[in-house]
Amino acid sequence: MAKNDKIYYGTGKRKTSIAKVKLIPGTGKITVNGKDVHEYLPYETLVMDLTQPLDLTNTREIFDVEVDVKGGGFSGQTGAIRLGITRALLVYDAANEGSENSFRKILKRAGFITRDSRIKERKKPGLKKARRAPQFSKR
Repeated sequence: MAKNDKIYYGTGKRKTSIAKVKLIPGTGKITVNGKDVHEYLPYETLVMDLTQPLDLTNTREIFDVEVDVKGGGFSGQTGAIRLGITRALLVYDAANEGSENSFRKILKRAGFITRDSRIKERKKPGLKKARRAPQFSKR
């Protein structure tokens, strides 16, 4: 790492997952919880979903991505990592002000900046699940 290289941070959340993302100038290696991304995530579609912000902004080969993620399942973790990468890219873009085509406009149009606020609804008393009522019996 050279002297003028800077690390950019971003935090993403989705469902019950929290991802802390570091963008380090490098060659495009992605590490999740100390493992390679293809080793950590079981499906290639999840890896594609996770790298979308980097592909849209053409920064996949510029940064190494280090992620520390906790909670939830693979899908929630992928969404949290994607939001974390997006936020870190926005920090990078703000630090390198001068490009006329900002990342924010590109990422906003793709819908990556907005946090997906959908979480599991709580169970209510007298019901089997959040909304599932017990089977009705006439007699």
